[in-house]
Amino acid sequence: MKRLGLTLVAAFCLAASTFAADYQPTTAKWEGNINVSKLSKYLNLTSLQSEEVANICTYFTEQMNRATTARKNQDAKLHTAVYGNLKLMKQTLTKEQYVKYVSLMNATLKNKGIELGK
Repeated sequence: MKRLGLTLVAAFCLAASTFAADYQPTTAKWEGNINVSKLSKYLNLTSLQSEEVANICTYFTEQMNRATTARKNQDAKLHTAVYGNLKLMKQTLTKEQYVKYVSLMNATLKNKGIELGK
């Protein structure tokens, strides 16, 4: 009976720690797989906009990789990378496209576990 009780407690603790670990915000890695062609279709970009967005996405990926591997000021670098990206996109996209992009970016960051909180 004692073994059964200890086994159940161990199983419960393992399940609880596994469940809790899934919901911890983390910025361990930014995989940076931005599919520009799908983004172009979603936002209905012109060819000029598509080219500019591809350049911005490349720059954003570089900045996010630097921010997530930084040892100091990681939160500040993440903040700078995300808001720098949004600023560049705002200059490139129309108002309607920008609104769609911001909602997409917000969902992506939330799914990656990145919270800016500033």
